[in-house]
Amino acid sequence: MRQLVECVPNFSTSDPLTVNEIIEAVRGVEGVLLLDHSFDDYYNRLVVTVAGEGRNLVQAMLKGAVKAVELIDMRKHKGQHPRLGAVDVVPFVPISNTTIQFCSELARSFGKEFSTTCGVPVYLYGESASSPERQDIDWIREGEFEGLEARISKPDRKPDFGPARAHPTAGATITGARKVMVGFNVNLATRDLAVGRNIARALHEKKGGLVGVRAMAADIPQMDMVQIGMSIYDYAKTPLYRVYELLKLEAERHNVAIVSSEFNGMAPLEAILDVANYYLRLTNLNDDRIIETAICRQQLV
Repeated sequence: MRQLVECVPNFSTSDPLTVNEIIEAVRGVEGVLLLDHSFDDYYNRLVVTVAGEGRNLVQAMLKGAVKAVELIDMRKHKGQHPRLGAVDVVPFVPISNTTIQFCSELARSFGKEFSTTCGVPVYLYGESASSPERQDIDWIREGEFEGLEARISKPDRKPDFGPARAHPTAGATITGARKVMVGFNVNLATRDLAVGRNIARALHEKKGGLVGVRAMAADIPQMDMVQIGMSIYDYAKTPLYRVYELLKLEAERHNVAIVSSEFNGMAPLEAILDVANYYLRLTNLNDDRIIETAICRQQLV
């Protein structure tokens, strides 16, 4: 049976030509499926979703990462999303017939080869972390690219692979294994970033919010809105509907309307079923009752 792994690399760019070259590099590896990619100017970030098996997936990530180092200069990079380098984070995620331990092995293989090839320091995070504090990607990103050179030589900040100095144009990279995550953004009818930050603070786990939730506020001038960008790292413990209900309460408290919401990247079916069951008060909905899922399981398509 195929050991299917998802990888969701994040690159620090929104330049369409650079995006295209990275995508073509990843797409060129046989047996790796490009499922989705998106980028924008306000985060200045490219999020790619691919799936494949073992060595082929690592090879695709190496090709995309090498191309990103070639084309992205972090000394010129500005964006509202926290970032440490041109290839900011490369998470490996178990999907079917595999384990988080296997994904950690893939992350270590990628990190070691990438640092050797490009001279970029690499940190392991999540389930692959070499110390407890490194499980937290925010701890690794502290100070971001601009503060990296001053921090990286400290004993507790030395990378897991590569030199203990920042790459001059590519900074550093984070890789590791994690569970399936939900990227979820909500747009608010305000340009008041302070209000957005207050709402994000109420949601963010480390600031007293919900378990497994990271949240930030960003100004989206093209849409004349503030966006609450969220990463939900364990949607079984903290379902999407619970996140949305708390966000509604906080928005109402600040007299701000919710305009729309969106998924960032791809969303797991189970998380969406939780939302449908909650809001429609369903008692018998699971993935067996989804037409497309049932057909695929019967191998009729």
